[in-house]
Amino acid sequence: MRLQVRSVFHEPSHTYSYVAWDPQTRRAAIIDPVLDYDPHSGRSATDTAQALVDIVHQEGLVVEWLLDTHAHADHMTALAFLKRHFAAPTAIGEHIVEVQQRFARLFNLGADFATDGRQFDHLFADGETFNVGNIPARVIYTPGHTSDHISYVIGDAVFVGDTLFMPDAGTARCDFPAGSAVDLYRSIQRLFAALPDHQRVYVLHDYGTQGRAPENVTTMGEQRRDNIHVAEGIGEAAFVEQRQARDATLPMPVLILPAVQVNIRAGHFPLAESNGLQYLKIPLDTFRAHWPD
Repeated sequence: MRLQVRSVFHEPSHTYSYVAWDPQTRRAAIIDPVLDYDPHSGRSATDTAQALVDIVHQEGLVVEWLLDTHAHADHMTALAFLKRHFAAPTAIGEHIVEVQQRFARLFNLGADFATDGRQFDHLFADGETFNVGNIPARVIYTPGHTSDHISYVIGDAVFVGDTLFMPDAGTARCDFPAGSAVDLYRSIQRLFAALPDHQRVYVLHDYGTQGRAPENVTTMGEQRRDNIHVAEGIGEAAFVEQRQARDATLPMPVLILPAVQVNIRAGHFPLAESNGLQYLKIPLDTFRAHWPD
């Protein structure tokens, strides 16, 4: 049975979120949902996430899973918002605990912040299997962009998060804490080895290239043949050299500091302080000069 997929595009971060479902059972997963956040005012909103809720209702679906591929650096996750709408577990890869530990130190979150992943209902291990309705799914650990990154293979589709972009855009950056161009190359080779040419590939981000509008779906065969960074015939050393040179020119994502604090909490904001307000921290003179280890 072919997995059905609809997407919602968050233009400020060029992010695609997905509702994917089994057309026979109408059981669904929501993947990489976005919470709107304005860095100028500190205001959050749920318009983009509500569009995912609307798709669920329009299609008559029952949500079984609320999934993130990793702790995003360029947008906030809407897992917590969706959890209020659907009786479904939130999930991410088990290496989120490393990310939590790293950023708990950076933001000095203290003993009250748990770094064992308990903010999520489930932590997936590499190779773990589950179902969306009657459609089998499995997890492939794909570090490189971040150390906690996983990809979701669901039926004839794979949701690759920040590993592969559209073929003419290449691959994701690897210069975040514990990121690794070597790991990303090897993760993509795992995907190439595990999945057939006809496998649909749903990307997390697309910015458009050479005048084309943003797109979000390709195939594994197109990636193998045409990806400008990692097509077949491009070796690890060449990829790493190209990826590291490109990453050295990239600015930090606008939302990395506020977003990570929310995303390691599965989409929850920090607790209100004594004046009733919630706050996000901004460490000064830290990034680029000294990545948290």
